[in-house]
Amino acid sequence: MNFLAILVAAVSTFPVGFIWYSPKVFGTIWMREAGVAPEAPKNANMLKIFGLTFIFALMLGFILQFLTIHQSGAMGMIGGPRFLETAKPSFAAFMADYGHAFRTFKHGALHGFMTGLFMALPIIGINAQFEGRSWKYILINAGYFMVCFTIMGGIICAWE
Repeated sequence: MNFLAILVAAVSTFPVGFIWYSPKVFGTIWMREAGVAPEAPKNANMLKIFGLTFIFALMLGFILQFLTIHQSGAMGMIGGPRFLETAKPSFAAFMADYGHAFRTFKHGALHGFMTGLFMALPIIGINAQFEGRSWKYILINAGYFMVCFTIMGGIICAWE
């Protein structure tokens, strides 16, 4: 587990959000579709919002490592890192051959995007349907997570 990669991936969500939800991109449309008044952010507890956002982004980064790094599955077959010493020689041979396979930004970005498409979009879409939200609302919010997961997955997968 690379805590630094997860930390950097979590931080990467902030500039994406700053750009994505800016008035020149989707911010104005999102506020209208979400029913957020323009003066609402001025009255919000931004420390709480950004603090919780960072914690949630860390949680997302933690799970993305298992969705983007396939070697985690191989490690699970022997019971985890603490069983490396007692693993059979075939595991060491497998890791020597494939231990760095698919550890690229591109590969992690692909799996991150797929996570956004097949997890974030349906979750946001389901909630939005019951809240009576528009497709614009769904696509703006799900799109944000698809971009974030793509970047986060790339960072986490490539950073060994």
